[in-house]
Amino acid sequence: MSTKTEEKPKADQKTSGPPKRVGGILQAFSPNRIVSPGTMRVIVVIQVIAFIILWSTSSFKILPRPGETYAAFTQLWARQGLGQELLTSFQLNLTALAFSAVISLGLAYLTVLPFFRPLVSALSKGRFLSLVGFSLLFTLTLGDGHRVKLALLVFGMTVFFLTSMASVVNEIPKSDFDYARTLRMSEWRVVWEVVILGTFDKALEVTRQNAAIGWMMLTMVEGISRSEGGVGVLLLNNQKYMKLSEVAAIQITILLIALGQDAIIGVIRRFLCPYAFVGLERK
Repeated sequence: MSTKTEEKPKADQKTSGPPKRVGGILQAFSPNRIVSPGTMRVIVVIQVIAFIILWSTSSFKILPRPGETYAAFTQLWARQGLGQELLTSFQLNLTALAFSAVISLGLAYLTVLPFFRPLVSALSKGRFLSLVGFSLLFTLTLGDGHRVKLALLVFGMTVFFLTSMASVVNEIPKSDFDYARTLRMSEWRVVWEVVILGTFDKALEVTRQNAAIGWMMLTMVEGISRSEGGVGVLLLNNQKYMKLSEVAAIQITILLIALGQDAIIGVIRRFLCPYAFVGLERK
């Protein structure tokens, strides 16, 4: 009798434990499974191949085929200066990302002071406004085309960045503040340790998300002020003349550049904040 009662909890412990990392593609169709990295690479390759096949055999005549898109890309690179336009847009995106990060983080951290909370809450509501409505204001105020584009992009990224980061600061558990105070830290030291350093990994993740928002807004911003060119101007020009292959090539190029930037920020976050990935089930 005693041996049976001892074996029962062991069986329950096996079934209730965390899921193991397993191999096999069929396991990917079971909920809450953790597949091996090799299996995940196979899944990605299969999905990419399936996408290319569907793209090549699509019944939509208006959709350019992969060969047509590649030919358009080579023409854009050789004759229309796609490389230089990408460099111009990439520099603009990085500059706007840097400005928006500094402004948003500064304002989000200032919410520790009650005086600034209504101001930050009001500024975050700017995410509902259209950038087109500010184009004339910035043009009359700043004049220079580059400054107008930069101001529009910084505004568009800042309101979203500020909303996300203010939410991160607001959701810091009270226990974190109490623990810091038990260590006899001053309130400003608590702000540094808990609010700034304690949310650094989340700040990098918000930066990563808003870099993508910047690429999404870039075409519209460069279309408003075309003085310096950019990949957005190139995209709009080809769309105007219904050059669908060129449009698809530019879109895919923007996607690849943005994915590369996103991956770099992710690597930086993993390097600087490895503790953020400890204990994650899927990592």
